[in-house]
Amino acid sequence: QAQLVESGGGLVQAGGSLRLSCAASGHTFSSSTMAWFRQAPGKERAFVAYITRTTSSTYYADSVKGRFTISRDNAKNTVYLQMNSLKPDDTAVYYCAAGRIATIWGNQYNYWGQGTQVTVSS
Repeated sequence: QAQLVESGGGLVQAGGSLRLSCAASGHTFSSSTMAWFRQAPGKERAFVAYITRTTSSTYYADSVKGRFTISRDNAKNTVYLQMNSLKPDDTAVYYCAAGRIATIWGNQYNYWGQGTQVTVSS
């Protein structure tokens, strides 16, 4: 059965780093573009980054470009989000998602994890 499970969230000071992981089922991972989204309290879900299946092409939201790096390990069926130079505005629940096309629109992704909390203190 298709499943996505995020891990790696936590509390970090501004300027620090975290690496999030998303473990996916083989079926979901091999057939999908993988993406990260985030949602802060009281705000709508926002796109963070995606990585494509065939070419591992990446795309980032302007708000994280140059600070975050998305990558995937096909052998481990895992996608990562390396987050550096974290800011308080990065505080949110981070979700990984899987879909058939590369897009910034969350409603086009078919599978979602439960989320992992990232809190950045000032």
